[in-house]
Amino acid sequence: MQSALSSGTTRSKKLGVIATALLLALGAAACSKTGAAGSTTSAAPASGDASSSAPAVTLQGDITFNDANLAKLDAALKAALAGKDLSKINEAMVVNVAVDYWNAGKIGFNKGLSDLGIKGTFQAPANGRLDQQLSIIQTLRGQGITGLSVSAIDPTAIKAPIAAANSAGIPVLAIDSPLPADDGSDLYLGTLNEQMGEKAGAAMKQALNNQGSVVILTGSLTASNSLERIAGFKKALEGSNIKITQTLNDGTDASKALSNASTSFQTDPTVKGLYGVYSYDGPAAGQAVQSAGKTGSIKVISSDSDAQTLKFIQSGVIQATVLQQPYQQGYTGAYLLAAFKVLGKDATLAIVKPYLESDGTTLSSGVGLVTQGNISDYQSMLTKLGIG
Repeated sequence: MQSALSSGTTRSKKLGVIATALLLALGAAACSKTGAAGSTTSAAPASGDASSSAPAVTLQGDITFNDANLAKLDAALKAALAGKDLSKINEAMVVNVAVDYWNAGKIGFNKGLSDLGIKGTFQAPANGRLDQQLSIIQTLRGQGITGLSVSAIDPTAIKAPIAAANSAGIPVLAIDSPLPADDGSDLYLGTLNEQMGEKAGAAMKQALNNQGSVVILTGSLTASNSLERIAGFKKALEGSNIKITQTLNDGTDASKALSNASTSFQTDPTVKGLYGVYSYDGPAAGQAVQSAGKTGSIKVISSDSDAQTLKFIQSGVIQATVLQQPYQQGYTGAYLLAAFKVLGKDATLAIVKPYLESDGTTLSSGVGLVTQGNISDYQSMLTKLGIG
């Protein structure tokens, strides 16, 4: 988060806008193919908008994730755990901020715990504060957890808590935002964040027809998920006539993100695109664009699948959103933590190895893209998982 606290940037602002900002703050945020992959959409401006004369933009939708491979891995881990004593397993999933994005991760984690018949707890710092996350981890360690999955707010600050966990025999799984090798986590399960940024950049290029000024909105200038998404976004724009004029950091504050989005194009009329790096950044950008009567004339590419993001896609305010699979980060994460504790690190990694990316340390949860054309297929998928 990413989702959630979801791949630094922006959140905030104004009277009629403040009510929306508060809603965003309450709900905000670093390969099996379904038949919906490859559908297209025309993201036409909402009727009555000042920009309704803008040409429609057609974007390619894609909800391809890594679900099939992760299902095979889950089955292999469950088979290896069969007959083992799991009665003392007590896991914890600690994410970076309490936002809508992580609801899917929580549901997946709880389902994984249930399927294995083990105990666990999901925790999230209410406002994405580093001191709160570190305090949560310290408290959980004192309560005797046997495994920890974490979306770290700061990769440097998390190093000491991970070392302390390892010293206590507690395996640590990095989720959502990868950690440096020397931080001591056993594995990274989550999004290939640079790939996520590249997909967002490709969508922006198509939406803007390869030209125009773009502003990036993000919740962090230090978290690896944010930095990697931004790097991927920039990489995708290479060779185009699209210029990134600003990267605005909101510090995981949705109201600040709203303020940043509004100010970005009010002070620079040449801005034609907004990229929201974190899950709440897209809804903030969408609200700013809609309130200014610029639906369709300023293109918005978002991240993740907050309820407001999906509503804005349906109405054409947001042209596309790049998706992660936080559900799988929770579900497969529960299996991995049990395996690390009961089978040991070497035996677990031997089972995981065939499913890793080429770097040998990343287990991808997949990346997708939702547009008007495939949003109903995506919502059906969420319903099957018990999300929403």
